[in-house]
Amino acid sequence: MLINREVQEKRERENLASYATLSERSLGRARFENECQFRTAFQRDRDRIIHSKAFRRLEYKTQVFAYYEGDHYRTRLTHTLEAAQIARSIAQYIGANEDLTHAIALAHDLGHTPFGHAGEQSLHALMRDFGGFEHNRQSLRVVDLLETRYPDFPGLNLTFETRSGIIRHTTIYDHAPEEDIKDFSRTPQPSIETQIVNRSDEIAYSCHDIEDGLRSGFFEEVDLEKLDVWKFVTSAVRVFCSLTDRDTFRYQCIRVLIDKLIRDLVDHTNQNIQTASIESPDTAMNLEFAVVNFSRTMLEWKKQLDDFLYEKFYTHHKLMRMQYKANRLLKDLFTEYVERPFQLPPGVQRRIREGSESRERIVCDYIAGMTDRFALYEHRKLFLPYEY
Repeated sequence: MLINREVQEKRERENLASYATLSERSLGRARFENECQFRTAFQRDRDRIIHSKAFRRLEYKTQVFAYYEGDHYRTRLTHTLEAAQIARSIAQYIGANEDLTHAIALAHDLGHTPFGHAGEQSLHALMRDFGGFEHNRQSLRVVDLLETRYPDFPGLNLTFETRSGIIRHTTIYDHAPEEDIKDFSRTPQPSIETQIVNRSDEIAYSCHDIEDGLRSGFFEEVDLEKLDVWKFVTSAVRVFCSLTDRDTFRYQCIRVLIDKLIRDLVDHTNQNIQTASIESPDTAMNLEFAVVNFSRTMLEWKKQLDDFLYEKFYTHHKLMRMQYKANRLLKDLFTEYVERPFQLPPGVQRRIREGSESRERIVCDYIAGMTDRFALYEHRKLFLPYEY
């Protein structure tokens, strides 16, 4: 039996929950294309994202540690893959559209700068008089404009649903300004699939930042013992895991932590769905609250965890030192390129000559697309006398 697009769309109708976003009911793409014979619209989005240059560059973009700090710390790419896998699992458990969830998760950080949030803050300050910078907005620019892979249109020409999920991505660290989401905010809430990605991102970075923080020695397990969620996790792990191998014990703690967060999210989301009698995607999107969320207890535990990571990890003096260096480096690049754009690649110079956008925005696009190592390399070439 040939499993073509029509067969897969039928499977969605028959097997997904009534509130799932069906690919055959997509609002479509900005530019018309004939549908693929085998893939659904959302599967096609996912594949275009994976094959994009911006996705490949995530391998050398900072999550928390710069790529040269060690081989075992998360990068922006490994974070994306972990968040995507968590999101896919949750989508399966509650009957949402896994393909749409996967596509949004894979694209949610495409617009991130080199050097993580430090780079984003630097570019926002440099662009303050030219529209600012926000990485969700930049992710949408990447898929709508900056990727050049097709002869008939700029960008990847993704579906409305995937693009909406990108710009409406929301965590405590991510929130696009209202003016950026106006074209996608016809309902108070985004799709259930987008909501799943929002919470999966939080699960992924909270858990892997605990693991990377322990590995780096920036904090120790004893520092975590005041957290209610860590007390629960370590008690559960001690039942089946010996304390003699610290690496294994730590890994099992992270595994149990991820599992606990996912189970709580799925259980509480299911309760919300039942309580609100959600029977369609529109019902879920027109609520005044996000149906995909943690229980009250878990929200309190997560706040403790987020506050701990901010105090002990994100503001650690070694990370702050790296952030200040990143700020100086990106400021140097931005200033030099804006004042002397003839040093930019021909394609970037061509965009400046065409004049469709300001020189500052085009330079910002170029810098935001850099990996950490390319930004360092460019800085050496521009400012060290024996580099060329």
